[in-house]
Amino acid sequence: MKIQNPHDRFFKETFGKVEVAKDFLNNYLPESIMQVIDIDTLEPQKDSFINEKLQEGFSDLLFKANINNREGYIYFLFEHKSYTSKDIAFQLLRYMVEIWGAKTKKEKADELPVIIPLVVYHGKGRWKIGTTLGEMITGYEDLPEDIKKVTPNYEYLLYDLSRYTDDEIKGEVQLRILLTIFRDIFTKDSKGLRDSIYRAAKYLRRLEDKQTGIEYFETLMRYIFSAGKNLTRSDVTEIIEKIETTYPEGSEVVMTLAEIFREEGKEEGILKGMEKGIEVGAKQGKMEVAKRLLKMGLSTEQIVDATELPKKAIEKIAKEIEN
Repeated sequence: MKIQNPHDRFFKETFGKVEVAKDFLNNYLPESIMQVIDIDTLEPQKDSFINEKLQEGFSDLLFKANINNREGYIYFLFEHKSYTSKDIAFQLLRYMVEIWGAKTKKEKADELPVIIPLVVYHGKGRWKIGTTLGEMITGYEDLPEDIKKVTPNYEYLLYDLSRYTDDEIKGEVQLRILLTIFRDIFTKDSKGLRDSIYRAAKYLRRLEDKQTGIEYFETLMRYIFSAGKNLTRSDVTEIIEKIETTYPEGSEVVMTLAEIFREEGKEEGILKGMEKGIEVGAKQGKMEVAKRLLKMGLSTEQIVDATELPKKAIEKIAKEIEN
């Protein structure tokens, strides 16, 4: 599935790493659940169950693991809209049924595996809806127990990032940065977002593997520059100057990425100028710029508008990147 937006890309590039997913489960799943999960068997699955219509608001990741000594699954649904979805329990049920259907069709199994559904949310407001399917069914709580027995119901695990304080965000460096930035991207003003970037750079300096730190910093800054609509050109200039002194290892990364956006003349949001098709600076070279923008997750149409390169040329570059 094509990655259509920066939230989706950042989520999958980080959470798709087994070590980060393990870190999250170890720190956030209830202990009673973790006792029956063999975390060492965690294995990412390539399947996605989000249709194209819902991609702008949701992302998902599926992991296989031994649960209670049997094969089971952990399903992450990431909501990156600025508001909560009232029908999330129903959507999740549909995805779980699709997972079961794919499993039984492929293996012709007579038994269904356990699926643990988790929702990670980072909208502007707090999550205010229920976390059970029964709450969507009219009058469910008033039904006789005999009817409840024949009515499907379940509860999903919810992680509303908007409510977490800095001290409540746990885990290793990459996970802490991901959760902090997701919490702040919609809720902080430009100063708050800059502070979050500087805090992330401080965390990355502690990593023993400097190359991993630099690579993740590039992933982070690509997300910030694409999704941080409160950032102005002066904000970007300040970020560059600050990073040069506080995290020199990442200075080249942030300068290169910022150059692309800065030359588009954006004043009211990092992505806005690109959507209008403002000419990208010739210094980078249109082909090189197209390659960088593809890696950032922008669509072929957006890159055609921004660089004025033919669509076939963009598609050719995309194939080269995939190979």
